[in-house]
Amino acid sequence: MKISNNQMFKNFNKWCFGILSTMLFVGSFNSNAQGEALFKAKCASCHQPHKNGTGPKLFQVRTKWADGGAKEGSIYQWVNNWQTAVATDPYAQTVSTWSPTAMQAFPELKKEDIDAILTWVDEQPDPAAANADATGAMSTEAIGEEGVEEDSNTWVWVMLAIIFITIIMAVGGVRRQLKIVTDENVKQGETYTDEFRSWAWKNKKSVMIGCLVIFISLCVSGILGLSTIGVVEEYQPSQPIAFPHAIHTGTNGIDCKYCHNSVTKSKSAGLPTVNVCMNCHKQINGRTPAQQEQIAKVYEAAGWDAGGMKYTGKTKEIVWNKVHVLPDHVYFNHSQHVVVGGVDCKQCHGDMTKQVETAQVKTVAELNKIEGNVVLTRPTLTMGWCIECHGEKEITTGSIDTKGDGYYNEIHKRLLNNDKKLYSKYLDDGKVTVKELGGWECAKCHY
Repeated sequence: MKISNNQMFKNFNKWCFGILSTMLFVGSFNSNAQGEALFKAKCASCHQPHKNGTGPKLFQVRTKWADGGAKEGSIYQWVNNWQTAVATDPYAQTVSTWSPTAMQAFPELKKEDIDAILTWVDEQPDPAAANADATGAMSTEAIGEEGVEEDSNTWVWVMLAIIFITIIMAVGGVRRQLKIVTDENVKQGETYTDEFRSWAWKNKKSVMIGCLVIFISLCVSGILGLSTIGVVEEYQPSQPIAFPHAIHTGTNGIDCKYCHNSVTKSKSAGLPTVNVCMNCHKQINGRTPAQQEQIAKVYEAAGWDAGGMKYTGKTKEIVWNKVHVLPDHVYFNHSQHVVVGGVDCKQCHGDMTKQVETAQVKTVAELNKIEGNVVLTRPTLTMGWCIECHGEKEITTGSIDTKGDGYYNEIHKRLLNNDKKLYSKYLDDGKVTVKELGGWECAKCHY
């Protein structure tokens, strides 16, 4: 059998294998880019290379640990699970006291990943040192105060996709040539299109079923895609002033209602005015340079002269970025949920005693981990999430009128008079849910 001498195919194969080899070669020298991507994705929210923040600066941290007497490999154990490192290494125990905020565990990071991150950090120049003035004062200390924005690993997935496509095309070309050599029924010079038409005609029933399956799959994917429009979880906007809830609510035990004082009597929880901040910060100006830098912004907004301990009258508005945004046609009343329903803030906002950044839209999986929360399945702040909560949340168990004001007794008295069967059904489980009191009525939440 004569072998096809299609030069286009030969060149195509060479290009495919050439591209694949180049990508693999470049990938072996891409540890610097990998370190930067991992730092932005895993570390940048708390750490900076040359400046202390929520966590300490990471520049030459491996040398610092070695000089401090840390056990070999302890720093990798620290990144994977700091509690394990503390239990086995005295130096790690010392590091754990640096900040009241506990470090997040990253068990998925391998030793090579951690080395790539720290190597990239060590290669970063110190912007403050480069811009120091003649007197030695750092004129650009504020540089990098926003930190390094967290990035995604999209480029990694794109590169992997290109590699796999190249491999598939190359293997497919080799397979086709082998088929031409071994199958006498294959016509010489037959194009991919001609070969596909021949195969599709011979297997028309399978092709029709396959097309139907693909069509249905596309329709389902389209419908599911439309249902995710406007669904946002883990949204974390930047803010003009860093506000660590973990320190205020967790370490210092400040009640949420002290700052959000309208939550028990208004539709909105409200943001604290700068005067509320100054109730404490007249006396507290921070223990670290990073804290003092942020509190100085509060003083500027309030028009407070910390040196003279007096107000100057020159104020500056703080423009906070809204985190939770509901559609205009949705009605939600905080006081109704907090006071009447007895819903704890952590049900929707998460455990504020452990959140460093300004509250983000937590995923439903994270909310379900919090003790005392009603376990839900739908994405946060969606209609399904609210309806599911109204179906699960109990207004009362046992006695109908637990508040002693006669409200629920009157509700059930009316229900009993109108529909005894429905009333019996509601009380079969001995619980009264929001749904059973009309919490699924459209007009309750929609104008």
